[in-house]
Amino acid sequence: MTAIEPRPADGRASTDQPQMTQRPRGQVIRDYVSLTKPRIIELLLVTTFPVMFLADRGIPSVWLILATLVGGSLSAGSANALNCYLDRDIDRLMHRTEGRPMATGVISPRAGLTFGLVLCAVSALWLGLLVNWLSAALSLAAVVLYVGFYTILLKRRTSQNIVWGGVAGCMPALIGWSAVTNSLSWSALVLFLIVFFWTPPHYWPLSMRFRDDYAAAGVPMLPVVAEDVAVGRQIVIYSWVTVATTLVLVPVADMGVIYTVVALGAGGLFLVEAHRLLQRAKAGAPYSVLKPMRLFHYSISYLTLVFIAVAIDPLLHITLH
Repeated sequence: MTAIEPRPADGRASTDQPQMTQRPRGQVIRDYVSLTKPRIIELLLVTTFPVMFLADRGIPSVWLILATLVGGSLSAGSANALNCYLDRDIDRLMHRTEGRPMATGVISPRAGLTFGLVLCAVSALWLGLLVNWLSAALSLAAVVLYVGFYTILLKRRTSQNIVWGGVAGCMPALIGWSAVTNSLSWSALVLFLIVFFWTPPHYWPLSMRFRDDYAAAGVPMLPVVAEDVAVGRQIVIYSWVTVATTLVLVPVADMGVIYTVVALGAGGLFLVEAHRLLQRAKAGAPYSVLKPMRLFHYSISYLTLVFIAVAIDPLLHITLH
């Protein structure tokens, strides 16, 4: 596996030194919050909160839910802030990320690194003391996987970066389960695998949209190094495996009619969108016709629907027998 070297910043002055301008306190707070990538945190919580209902086979205590979600948010925010610290050089080269605080220099690398490490320590202690130490260990593992395994080891070296690096994004499902049971199970593993197989067909369409950005930064995302048809085929394969895995949960976790209907219905639409993208790619469609973001946006709705059904099904359990 050979890394693609990022191009130079075209004569731009290095922004590793912070811009020494006085900023309003509110703006400073917003800059630090943006380092945590709140929109990504929201998606991660979608795979934490519903799992707790399935693990409890009912409604967990409000305090446990809040403590888990706060701890999970701090953990994810830590991983994202550390990612911004490590990727600040390539963030400057990509239009999508050039406005991030450490890319522009409004937050210094040292301050950003300190912020990320403090969030990591606080999240581990929060979950350990208020939830349980298994959940704390899993949250710490998620940070290590995202920062060390994905950002440092894989992202700039292989087109399979998002496949294996996506393991970190699967950990919230395990954290949600362990928060309730202080253990793991086969059901938790299947939930983990749903997110694992869903990640490539979710992220590769986004990478197709920002292919030029990733190429300019030297990041070998699959759409950068492969033709659209090859990427489309991989998206279809992973989409089928994702939907199949959602159905594996039915016997493993004794899911009922509500979950099964949602998994089949939402999964069917997911497969239709994946195949449509592949057909447009085979026809040699330009980006304006290829519309990869259509699948990207639906993939978020798909995962949300499936996990909402995970939460509702045990509350209104209608068996298939």
